[in-house]
Amino acid sequence: MRDIAIRVNNVGKKFSRSLKYVMSYGVRDISKNIFGINAATHLLRKDEFWAVDDVSFELKKGEALGIIGQNGSGKTTILKMLDGIFMPDKGKIMIEGKAGALIQIGAGFHPMLTGRENIYVNGAVLGMTKKEIDRKFDSIVEFADIGDFLDTPVKYYSSGMFVRLGFSVAIHCEPDILLVDEVLAVGDVNFRKKCAKKMRELLKSDVTIVFVTHDLGVLRHICEKAICLRSGKIVHHGDIDGAINEYMTLPAETAHGQQGLKEIKKVSVLDGENNEVKTLSTGEKCSLEISIETKEEVMSPVIGLAIYDNTGTMAIGTNTRKSGFKIEKIKGSCAVKVEFPYLNLIPGNYKVITQLYDDSMGTIDRLEDAAFFQVYSKNYSTGYIFPEHSWSIR
Repeated sequence: MRDIAIRVNNVGKKFSRSLKYVMSYGVRDISKNIFGINAATHLLRKDEFWAVDDVSFELKKGEALGIIGQNGSGKTTILKMLDGIFMPDKGKIMIEGKAGALIQIGAGFHPMLTGRENIYVNGAVLGMTKKEIDRKFDSIVEFADIGDFLDTPVKYYSSGMFVRLGFSVAIHCEPDILLVDEVLAVGDVNFRKKCAKKMRELLKSDVTIVFVTHDLGVLRHICEKAICLRSGKIVHHGDIDGAINEYMTLPAETAHGQQGLKEIKKVSVLDGENNEVKTLSTGEKCSLEISIETKEEVMSPVIGLAIYDNTGTMAIGTNTRKSGFKIEKIKGSCAVKVEFPYLNLIPGNYKVITQLYDDSMGTIDRLEDAAFFQVYSKNYSTGYIFPEHSWSIR
């Protein structure tokens, strides 16, 4: 029992899709609590849904748990319950120790205050005294690497600078438990490596880490086990490979875990024989097929896609306009295919994001995590791509 840092038992958190009902339910629940009446928060009411449903796990001191899943699957909601921002509507959470959280970019920062001032504000929020912050100040600034912007109001910071400063303050508060959200994905490659190294050091000193990420490479590097979520429920709990395999085969879902009436319906990964697949080989012919359904006529639409590797780096980015492929109009159902006669990606895990624009490049619809696939190769190469090539000597 003394080794357990986090215990989550059958936890659930619900939200309402209607602002009107959110206000009404909130007033009712508070009133019932005041008068000692059971609010029955374990039951769904009109227009409510479970963002997290019946989730259980436990972590020992010095362990790292990865949480993966598509957008809207409940990952950040779990972190916010662990951090005490949300209270569960059912189940129990036990936390042993002090938690230092990095929930979202700029959390705990005041936009009008400088980086220097926000170090003290954010440090105080995380439980550090002024003397403790004074003692660690230089180390915080050095790790954050924000250069000449220390005395600049943080409203002028880039998202990467926000993350560097927030992460630096969080780790210097010497937490027993570190809660890290996907925000690290906006940092540059060198900073992500520095963060990964620091988190491994923290694990050796018995700090417990809960890490929400889409970066499967970092997940393998830091965590011993993982949870994969779908629509707020655990679909895999255990080894990393099993969680990743489950994650790679999840169908796209909306923020409430339901298939939605979206303009972009699906993206299919096809091999050279037009079979839908989850794995490809470097050098083979393949294609991506984007299924679209529009209720209204869209004139001169532009369709774009991006393929990201597991570090969050864009490997391929293109759209129909850049490629010189003009579409006069679309209405109803259609399927747009982009073919790659030679797939030049090196082995790894990849995800596809696609977007539908109007003629002025205004976004009509965007589908995150539209598809996932893995690339294998017998002729492994390093770098970002594997170009078709040959060798000679004379």
